[in-house]
Amino acid sequence: MCVSNRPDNDDHNAEPVREADLAVIEAGSRTLRATAAVPQDDALPTRPKDPEVDKALREVEAELAGRWQETKLEPSLDRMNALMDILGDPQRSYPSIHITGTNGKTSTARMIEQLLLGFELRTGRYTSPHVQSVTERISLDGAPIDPEKFIETYRDLQPYIEMVDGSQPHRMSFFEVLTGMAYAAFADAPVDVAVVEVGMGGGWDATNVVDGSVAVVTPIALDHTDRLGSTPGEIAVEKAGIVKKDATAVLAQQPGEAAQVLLKRAVEVDATVAREGMEFGVAHREVAVGGQLLTLRGLGGEYEQIFLPLHGEHQAHNAAVALAAVEAFFGIGSTQVRPLDIDTVRGAFANVTSPGRLEIVRRGPTVVLDAAHNPAGARAAAAAVEESFGFTHLVGVVGASADKDVKGLLEALEPVCAEIVVTQNSSFRAMDVDELAGIAVEVFGDDRVQVESQLDDAIEAAITLAEEQGEFAGAGVLITGSVITVGEARLLLGRK
Repeated sequence: MCVSNRPDNDDHNAEPVREADLAVIEAGSRTLRATAAVPQDDALPTRPKDPEVDKALREVEAELAGRWQETKLEPSLDRMNALMDILGDPQRSYPSIHITGTNGKTSTARMIEQLLLGFELRTGRYTSPHVQSVTERISLDGAPIDPEKFIETYRDLQPYIEMVDGSQPHRMSFFEVLTGMAYAAFADAPVDVAVVEVGMGGGWDATNVVDGSVAVVTPIALDHTDRLGSTPGEIAVEKAGIVKKDATAVLAQQPGEAAQVLLKRAVEVDATVAREGMEFGVAHREVAVGGQLLTLRGLGGEYEQIFLPLHGEHQAHNAAVALAAVEAFFGIGSTQVRPLDIDTVRGAFANVTSPGRLEIVRRGPTVVLDAAHNPAGARAAAAAVEESFGFTHLVGVVGASADKDVKGLLEALEPVCAEIVVTQNSSFRAMDVDELAGIAVEVFGDDRVQVESQLDDAIEAAITLAEEQGEFAGAGVLITGSVITVGEARLLLGRK
């Protein structure tokens, strides 16, 4: 095991209430070999160029950071219901597609959004966590909300948030406030439909004050087991809470015990069910340059020659789920059976992006980012890397959160990574690099693990290891383990 001699930065965990101080990354760290970055318009927001707007946004971010973070929860909808009541229930002024599951939620939400936009509907999308800026969690018509609008929405709601704070045993959390802001912004736009991703679980998640006409459940796996349960079936009980009376439940392929829970919930609330592998699914897929070519079997028929510019079999399944969700939203499969316009569907999928999900950010050697943070996500990423990239020597860079199944994550990566560099991102949730190194040595062996306490040094070390294989050796770098690690790596690699 090789250990870096670089001294620790005393400011590394200076703000324990913040998720990740990306401002430090932007302002204080060098951009790593940015000339090799891959240009791409992924519409992720960066800091406002106007210094006054940037100052105002930082003030709002600081106030939000002073609240309970997403890792501290009190399972209740009382605060959200109180805020929505004061605001006049903005979340009921538009229909919603509500999405839960363990992995694939954000990618599925972005696909659903693109399909709805293709059919000329105004959309609002709420997803979490963010990759680079908190403003990207709230999107209007496919683009992150402007910083000015984000600030305005927060300041408009602030008196009402404070009223709820004063009337409840606990103040509203970071996530609850952001959820309220999203619902208010969508009503103010106004949007034709909201695409809403849960933060954690389902039944008592802050987003669950909406009654989604379509409830989507992406694959359920083990994550947040200390809060949601220790088996897929137990976790499914909480996630099933988003399936409401008379809704359509669109279910990805699930473990048997999770499927039973979800189907039981659908019967209890008289919801219609569409199941991947039964009513819809992936009929055919093949790897293509820059993504994959799909034939999807939807609720209204087959959709051929669908190009999806994302890598991995899991993304093909996410596409099938997204298509079925939009079909259900338009009543296809119940009140009508005709398929959606094929050219519109093709155009929408061709425009899909999902930053930080098997995203190429550099060539020579190729550097890929993936936000996998649990074993199931890591297994999907590993399979996709093998299928789509054909690396002969892959170097992993892993910075994980301490509250995750880190050993399981590393075990999923071990078959595809020749060696790894373990590191630590700037979040207070990050696993200590020495603790992570100890687990990595158990999985990879001492001679395949290098330790770099700073992310920029870890990326440099991994690129150097890949380059040592020679220009034509097919070496690459995979940066993974946490959405926060991926967000910081994007900035370091010049993706601004």
